Amino acid sequence: MVVRIMGEGQVRLADSHLTELNKLDDELLREMENGDGPGFRRTLQALLSKVRELGTPLPDESLEPSDLILPSPDATLQEVRDLLSDDGLIPG
Repeated sequence: MVVRIMGEGQVRLADSHLTELNKLDDELLREMENGDGPGFRRTLQALLSKVRELGTPLPDESLEPSDLILPSPDATLQEVRDLLSDDGLIPG
């Protein structure tokens, strides 16, 4: 799957990593629901770091359609809420 981090670019990520990423996504949702700003910021950074770590960056000139779009590292709580689906940021 191709994942875009807003403001950074795209990475190719194996579907097998979704379970690991969903754990962080679930934690992020809980923190958002509880209004835990510092926890939200910490978990968002952890989620994006994990995507960068597990994914393979695509060249900047590559224009592949993104299967998943994640917020930028400096996104606000409201901006992330606007991106959420029923499953959170990560499907599944």
